[in-house]
Amino acid sequence: MPNKVDEFNEYRSKMNEKLLADNNKVIKRIFNLDTNAFLPGALDAKTKELLGLVASAVLRCDDCVKYHLESCQKQGANTEEIMETLSIATLIGGTITIPHLRRAYEYWEELQEPKA
Repeated sequence: MPNKVDEFNEYRSKMNEKLLADNNKVIKRIFNLDTNAFLPGALDAKTKELLGLVASAVLRCDDCVKYHLESCQKQGANTEEIMETLSIATLIGGTITIPHLRRAYEYWEELQEPKA
């Protein structure tokens, strides 16, 4: 049985393929802009992903939170950095973000589990 991480990534990949296959110029440009915005520049990629995590939590987008948690992990973020980032998001977003904080923590725990 796939875990939450695998389920999320399989669905995301499948739907991204469908969206991009539709050959909509605007959607393709938005995807490209998103990819390029998180490349290293004046800020390193990890910092940009942590910022993306804050924005996603404040905007209460669970899919975006999952995406940025995985990206943060790939960029070498540790649990302390993730929790500090999520604490800023909760401070800025207010108590309405607490359910998203719970789900983010749960997803982060799953990301930390060794692959079988």
